[in-house]
Amino acid sequence: MNAMAIEPDPHLSMVRPVSPRSPEGCEECLRLGSPWVHLRLCLTCGHVGCCDSSPLKHARAHAYAEEHPIVEPMEPGETWRWCYAHEAMA
Repeated sequence: MNAMAIEPDPHLSMVRPVSPRSPEGCEECLRLGSPWVHLRLCLTCGHVGCCDSSPLKHARAHAYAEEHPIVEPMEPGETWRWCYAHEAMA
């Protein structure tokens, strides 16, 4: 019986070594004075945006506007990655 191979997300090739551009919070929310729930780090450019549970969903907006789909959480101890293009863990 052959197990089906799981293909890695092709967007992982866009991941770069990055530092958060605004480690204090979501770049857009800080400018707007808007609250956020959790922060997501763009693994292509270092943009810090708010998650989909936040009112303005800036991480998702950045992913689509800049075509940078892979993010990771900025919460300590969380190590997963998400691909907005595939709506799946990366």
